[in-house]
Amino acid sequence: MQKLTSRSAVTALALASVAFAVPASAQDKTVKLGVLNDMTSLYADIGGPNSLRAARMAVQDSGLLEKGWKIDVLSGDHQNKPDVGVNIGRQWIDVEKADMIVDVPNSGVALAVANLAKEKNIVMINSGAASADLTGKACNPNSVTVTYDTYMLANGTGKALTKAGGDTWFFLTSDYAFGHALERDTSAVVTATGGKSVGGVRHPINTSDFSSFLLQAQSSKAKVIGLANAGGDTTNSIKQAAEFGIVQGGQKLAALLLFVNDVHSLGLKTAQGLSFTESFYWDLNDKTRAWSKRFAAESKNNAMPSMTVAGVYSGVRHYLKVMEALGGNPKDGAKVVAKMKEMPVEDDLFGKGIIRADGRKIHPAYLFEVKKPEESKYPWDYYKVVATIPAEDAARPLESSECPMVNKK
Repeated sequence: MQKLTSRSAVTALALASVAFAVPASAQDKTVKLGVLNDMTSLYADIGGPNSLRAARMAVQDSGLLEKGWKIDVLSGDHQNKPDVGVNIGRQWIDVEKADMIVDVPNSGVALAVANLAKEKNIVMINSGAASADLTGKACNPNSVTVTYDTYMLANGTGKALTKAGGDTWFFLTSDYAFGHALERDTSAVVTATGGKSVGGVRHPINTSDFSSFLLQAQSSKAKVIGLANAGGDTTNSIKQAAEFGIVQGGQKLAALLLFVNDVHSLGLKTAQGLSFTESFYWDLNDKTRAWSKRFAAESKNNAMPSMTVAGVYSGVRHYLKVMEALGGNPKDGAKVVAKMKEMPVEDDLFGKGIIRADGRKIHPAYLFEVKKPEESKYPWDYYKVVATIPAEDAARPLESSECPMVNKK
């Protein structure tokens, strides 16, 4: 079996390709993809090195290496800065001839890299970024979103909690594109369901002290405090909310984006009772368990994969199936994405699905609740399913899409 080339082998691979160069055509069976994410900061636990591992697993599982394909996997840390992300992407494309960029958590970075993908005609597969604008007003023919978005999160958690009596909301929001989109979409759902937003406060990304923000939320007397943030910001705000006795005081915390790694970090004693929406959980069924246990055996501290890590694996697998169906790499990102939309997605992790005209892959989502400590029977046994959200309800209806590629009748 051929081995994946690492970043350190890029130069050697480039030299070798000079001697055996072939025209970029449908017979070109070389692929270079880059995993671009936060490797060291607040989103590292939900993606980072684990997303890189998932991409490599997808390459190995594709079977293309045994068929003579050469597939190189690069990795880069965008530091949650759009300019850094674009510079890494441009280097990969212009110098290292990358064909695809995957993951890209942080919506500000993802929106910038999506524009770069269109400019350079490569593929961007978004698994980590949540903004629904990526398949809405900012959609383009070179990018797809495969895992989740703010519309899904809002319609899962926001609708359920409002219907359950949480009809007044105060938002604690991460102050960049992702947080703004999540607050916007959740507020719209809350209002449509008969509730209302009574206010909100925005905090800098990767902040350590949430005390002033939480005091404002507490004094609002809102029944629900919506945490429109993610990763380390979510876990820190939940921990500090516990110190203020916010839940004990009668208000409910809504973690609008929560990952299994966050729950692991918080511990069940602190996280118990939290409601949230995801499209993947490692312990959902036999297929997700089998893959996740294989993944955990190779991961740091035997950590189970997050939703976005599973999305990286799923997205890369579908991309490589398309490459094989095309008979080789056409070096035309828009053509590849068009074929990705044409081919049904056969997926053991998210279920069967399709990628729509707007670039959104649709599949079911789930409203989960964190178990009480006494309900957990084995390691990483953290979730219970409250409701299943059908695929057609988990994504924004095409008839209300702002994507210019959607043909509305």
